[in-house]
Amino acid sequence: MTARIGAALLAGIWAMAADPAQATGALDGDAPVAHTILDFSDLDGWAADDHSAALDAFLVTCRDLNDPDWTALCAAAEDHRDVARNFFELFFRPVLITEGSAEALFTGYFEPELDGAPHASPRFRYPIYRMPPEAEAAEQWLSRREILSGSEMSGRGLEIAWVDDPVELFFLQIQGSGRIRFPDGRVVRVGYGGANGHEYKSVGQELVRRGMFEAHEVSAGTIKEWVRTHPTKGEELLLHNPSYVFFREVSEVPADRGPLGAMNRSVTPRRSVAVDPAYTPLGAPVWVEKDGGVPMRRLMIAQDTGSAIKGAQRADIFVGTGDEAGATAGTFRDAGRMVVLLPIQRAYALLPELLE
Repeated sequence: MTARIGAALLAGIWAMAADPAQATGALDGDAPVAHTILDFSDLDGWAADDHSAALDAFLVTCRDLNDPDWTALCAAAEDHRDVARNFFELFFRPVLITEGSAEALFTGYFEPELDGAPHASPRFRYPIYRMPPEAEAAEQWLSRREILSGSEMSGRGLEIAWVDDPVELFFLQIQGSGRIRFPDGRVVRVGYGGANGHEYKSVGQELVRRGMFEAHEVSAGTIKEWVRTHPTKGEELLLHNPSYVFFREVSEVPADRGPLGAMNRSVTPRRSVAVDPAYTPLGAPVWVEKDGGVPMRRLMIAQDTGSAIKGAQRADIFVGTGDEAGATAGTFRDAGRMVVLLPIQRAYALLPELLE
């Protein structure tokens, strides 16, 4: 740590009171938003975590943050690899951000791996499309049903690859990224390339509405099994969701690294989390206390977003790549608490702004 960085940040530390403080405000006229400044001793399991792993994930994206507060912290992080816990405790304050009475919800996501080929064949019949120019220019383009039943996509060279399972392709669109493994062993990675502008409709909720399952019974696994067991009705069920996601090839990302998140950097299994950037700054460390079948007390980094991730206490944990990661991610739907680590001067700056 240079003297200049240390002096600037330490001056803010000694000037701040140690007791938790709280302020409330509102975000865009929604439920009141409360910011409660905590101490690290308030974080359940903090001392037992692997802070070095969190620091490594932080360094993946902190260099892309242009704000002076974060730039200084990123420079300091490089000098604290051997004392990662001290780095976070020295330069950050934990801030609990809540929105009205909304409870925390943690889900999981993963990077699927599909079997595919570079060309169509009797086995590989389902294309992964790039976004056509007219869809990019339209606020709302054709629906899923219109895309799959029409001829607008044919003969234009928009196919990145072809896969053998329409159900896995559907869930690839929900995840937004994945890897396609060709018969010769080559792997093509695809990432989110745009959407048709239609609102996402949950096929799981539709199965519940039809009386096929109780709400607690629905998961990615049960949906896949039902669709495959009822191919005609299953195809129609998937068309219930008019939203359609297009992809782009991102094979420049090494196979041993995670897919690109919203910050255009690889996300790290169980150290990266998708958040709502209206409440949590992208790139910020986030302390997760998640209960359920796979409890977690872990420092993660907010490196991704998602259309379904809305709210101050809503987060999606990146679990990893492949079927095993997918099975684990599908079990996540848990309560808990999320605490954002903000630069210490920025954390305390929230109070006078909100109390005026």
